[in-house]
Amino acid sequence: MKIEMLRKKYPHFFYRGYTTKRSGDDLHIFFDFAMPPDITFRPKVVVKNVPQKLLSLVKQPELDNLIFHLGLIEMISYWKATASPKIVVEAGSLNKDQIAWFKDLIFQGMGEYFFQNKIDFTKRNFLKITSLVKPNYPHLGRTKITSLVRPSLQQRVIVPVGGGKDAVVTLELLKKAKVSMRPFLLNPKKEQLHILSLAKTEKPIVVERTIDPKLLELNKKGYLNGHTPFSAYLAFLTVLVGTLFDYKYIALSNERSSNEGNVRYQGKVINHQYSKSFDFEKKFRPYSKKYLIKDIEYFSFLRPLYELQIARIFSKYPKYFSAFLSCNEAHKTYSGIQKPTGLPAEAQGAKAGKWCGKCAKCLFVFLVLYPFVGEKRTTAIFKKNLLEDKKLGPLLDELTGKRKFKPFECVGTIAETRVALALQKAKDHVMLHSWNSQHSLPRKFEHILKKAIL
Repeated sequence: MKIEMLRKKYPHFFYRGYTTKRSGDDLHIFFDFAMPPDITFRPKVVVKNVPQKLLSLVKQPELDNLIFHLGLIEMISYWKATASPKIVVEAGSLNKDQIAWFKDLIFQGMGEYFFQNKIDFTKRNFLKITSLVKPNYPHLGRTKITSLVRPSLQQRVIVPVGGGKDAVVTLELLKKAKVSMRPFLLNPKKEQLHILSLAKTEKPIVVERTIDPKLLELNKKGYLNGHTPFSAYLAFLTVLVGTLFDYKYIALSNERSSNEGNVRYQGKVINHQYSKSFDFEKKFRPYSKKYLIKDIEYFSFLRPLYELQIARIFSKYPKYFSAFLSCNEAHKTYSGIQKPTGLPAEAQGAKAGKWCGKCAKCLFVFLVLYPFVGEKRTTAIFKKNLLEDKKLGPLLDELTGKRKFKPFECVGTIAETRVALALQKAKDHVMLHSWNSQHSLPRKFEHILKKAIL
């Protein structure tokens, strides 16, 4: 459907409210979104196994505030079906600074969506966000938002694990440094569980996120779809989880490479990985401390490093070679990065659990592993030598900046892809010893990571 028709038919998107209930030790959260006259959504999030003792430490108004904010980031996945010109937040109140913050996230984090759907998001009055001073659900929001103060949080670390090499590196380096940590899984997949069994970590914190099937139905009918800032969703979710489970640190595994954009559109840089970038991180951290919880430290442990450097460290842990998987074609779901088709993996014929060997992500990971793992073992991971596949030539040209623009995937910079190719003949390169000073690592974590690249 055309964007103009959808925006005219659905001029308002409402974040009505949210409800919670306990079922055993599980915390169930339901969000209510609506696009009058005929569309409503009720997605669900379940935080598994929250001990009552820990839950009792969080006062209800503070818990409401954290859940309210999770709903704000959740709503983006539903708003994108119509790109309604006005978002009305009824579930809680936002001040002008908060509204500006979320508009900025939408404009930057949804850049690929705007590009793929040919939407001019720079038009005046493209999007207006309003917040009711008195929520329709008085017990679900507060007129005055203040952050939760928990100075007694345990000096422990939550590590989100997505199934790729980056989280493996974070787990292994923190484990070697004897840091108290616990992995976090959203909608666990078999490769993630396999990684944790190899890492011999503590039992993970698990959250199950269920997308309202009505959204899938709308996609099939031609409503808009596209990439959303999934790592921003993880940011709000892990702050909630850290608060509930009493963890001070949240250590992401986002790298320096994610700072580079893909293409310019409507005068703006479009970055597929915006919500993994340092720009997002440095904006989220003060927002979280002011409006969520003051004492949680959210940062990316691998921020100072390029993907190429992370691949070099990962090569020292061969036990994970048959377990890790970061091919989006292998497990496309609505819980993470969405392709414009909007269909789940089963509907697209993707083979879950296997590298497809055809996408930009597979090719990039092959390239950065090859210099450190060697041809034989790298080929064994992907079941073929991707450099010998002539059909991947156009993708290689995009990854190296020779053609079009860098693919919309979580891949490294153009420069490091070129270096990865050069390293197949050379043994070393200055990039392998690079350190980016733009990061948010607490000093003790910085020391751990520096030792790994020496």
